[in-house]
Amino acid sequence: MVLRVLAVAFGASLVVIALGSAIKTVVLPRASVSFVTRWVFLNVQHVFRVLARPSLSLAKRDRRLAWYSPLGLIATLVAWLTLTLVGFMFVFWGVEHVSMRSAFVESGSALLTLGLTRPGSLPGATIAFIAAGIGLFLLALLITYLPSIYAAFSRRELGVTALEIRAGSPPSGQTLIWRFWALQRMEHLNGVWVEWERWFVDIEETHTSLPAVVFFRSPQADHHWVTAAGAVLDGAALAVSTVDIERDVQAEFCLRAGYLCLRRIADFYNFAHDANPRPDDPISITRSEWDEAVATLEEAGVPLKADRDQAWRDFSGWRVNYDAVLLALANLTSAPPAPWSSDRSGARPLKPKMFGGAVELPKVDPS
Repeated sequence: MVLRVLAVAFGASLVVIALGSAIKTVVLPRASVSFVTRWVFLNVQHVFRVLARPSLSLAKRDRRLAWYSPLGLIATLVAWLTLTLVGFMFVFWGVEHVSMRSAFVESGSALLTLGLTRPGSLPGATIAFIAAGIGLFLLALLITYLPSIYAAFSRRELGVTALEIRAGSPPSGQTLIWRFWALQRMEHLNGVWVEWERWFVDIEETHTSLPAVVFFRSPQADHHWVTAAGAVLDGAALAVSTVDIERDVQAEFCLRAGYLCLRRIADFYNFAHDANPRPDDPISITRSEWDEAVATLEEAGVPLKADRDQAWRDFSGWRVNYDAVLLALANLTSAPPAPWSSDRSGARPLKPKMFGGAVELPKVDPS
């Protein structure tokens, strides 16, 4: 009798875990970590890192990775249903005093509304009704979840696609500054920062409350939301620190919105990062790379600040706020190569902690 009571308690806890994960992932309108959802997506990702190995061409690798998030969603539903089925199996075993095989059949029949068996007791029939309701509830949740996902994806991709016009493909902050200067539109950079501040705010909300969107890939193989975010932030950092123009506070707002956005998405996957980095902490961009970018802008005639040492310190002081999380997210999402982001994302892998342990993400080959 004690064993059956423990079985009922254990089974009920599995059902509660599945329902809690579904509600956190789909219903709760805020960032709330579900270890079931995160565990499923990170483990499905390990499979796709083998299927979409770096040695493949960019186009072929992107086509394979495009299946990752949709299959991750299906795997999440399977995980919820599996936990619920096993949970009710233990409940039926404890309440109906039947064999494990019969309890499994009764649980699956009730959960999937197949009607293969009919419990003989009133408590068993009540449990069957509850299981059937939960099964329909989980399926309906995922169906209603999809429109929200694709609406968020569509809004995100509008900004990513439009950025190619301004920052090239793959996008870079240097190209963004150069193009506005070449077209004599430097005074219109303010509009870019306003637009992308709103984009970052939207991304922060949708990519933490709808975590599956993080892994949805752009329609074009060379486009990606992480590299787009990195290009805009680098462009804003260059404009604030290096380009000799009137101070634009909106660029600073855009930078703050951007690094807060990337940090909170990284927090969902438990990536370690310094919330209060020092301005002189090391970053992945070297002084020589920055000098090369500055020389290119100078050759194009872009007005630059005279004190290059101070400009480098200012740029580094802004970049340090998003450097680590940008590289971590580029690595996590297998972003296509882009300067100053995914081209070095494998150099400093971070570790998402799960169940008290740590799983190290494999390094990305930028080629």
